[in-house]
Amino acid sequence: MSDRARTPQAFQFRGLHPQVLIGTASDRYAGWIGQIYSRDRYGGQLTKRSRIVAGRAITEEVLPIASVQEYFSHFSVLEIDFTFYRLLLDQQGQPSQNYQVLQNYSRYLKDGDRIILKVPQMTTAQKIRRGEQYLENEAYLNPKIFTAQFYEPAVKLLGQNLTGFIFEQEYQRKEDRTPVKEMARDLDKFFQAVPRDQRYHLELRTDLYLRDQVFEILAKHGVGQILSQWTWLPPLRKQLAKASGRFFNAGQQGVIRLLTPLGMRYEDSYLKAQPFDRLIEGMLQPEMVLETVEIMRQAVEQGITVNVIVNNRAGGNAPLIAQEIVRSFLPKPKPLAGQQLNLWDH
Repeated sequence: MSDRARTPQAFQFRGLHPQVLIGTASDRYAGWIGQIYSRDRYGGQLTKRSRIVAGRAITEEVLPIASVQEYFSHFSVLEIDFTFYRLLLDQQGQPSQNYQVLQNYSRYLKDGDRIILKVPQMTTAQKIRRGEQYLENEAYLNPKIFTAQFYEPAVKLLGQNLTGFIFEQEYQRKEDRTPVKEMARDLDKFFQAVPRDQRYHLELRTDLYLRDQVFEILAKHGVGQILSQWTWLPPLRKQLAKASGRFFNAGQQGVIRLLTPLGMRYEDSYLKAQPFDRLIEGMLQPEMVLETVEIMRQAVEQGITVNVIVNNRAGGNAPLIAQEIVRSFLPKPKPLAGQQLNLWDH
């Protein structure tokens, strides 16, 4: 790739189309310096964090929260996913660490910066990992906990910048699966009890639940079906086809999440993609790009605003994956006589 293509000016994803918003799953990756983030802007401000993935110790370098200002000079929307792991308020109503971090983000947001928040797994996971075990989650689909300890503080913190909530349910093994009718009934009760809001989107990672009984509940409550490129789900096109091409969100919003290559586990995709500074040969699945673009166009034709959220793990580097999507979505410009026009010179 040329030096020109790797400059921040080449990664402009705002204003592509009134109904198309491109963003990423999380931000602050040091691997994006020279693409999204200026090389000389964060000297001495990088911090390191450690994590264990598949038994391996990994150290990541991350930028300060203030870098979100530069992020939004390139992207239209940001999915914040650290909220998946902890509620914003504890049982006594006291702010958690996640509350403090989200509050810091809010200080750097401008009008028009769009945030999509992942709802804590405590809300939608039937089982939660505790050490080496997966235990029953007593707070599963508890509307009071969701409302008081997450929804209300999130709305207060982010205001108009908060444009979406992602409810993600973990993959259900065959022996643990709730019957489809029961799942639909439980979702109906939950969305009936929580505050009415047009910003809800549900990601079901078990193909069995992508059925009419569940779609009827989504339509009833105006909850969007998230189309997710994820390990064990069918391709994006098939997920939408199961819903007969319908978008259920009452706010006329759609969400596509590009997370991992089909058939590749989280741990494998993470280790393969890390440190997230380039595309990994053979990792990016061309069908994902083509199907994403096809759904984007279909959404636009139906008057839906589509939010495309790209994860590094889908191919190695989210900004470069976003480039591939935009190149396929936008019509090729016609060069002036005697000139060769580069799309990314705009």
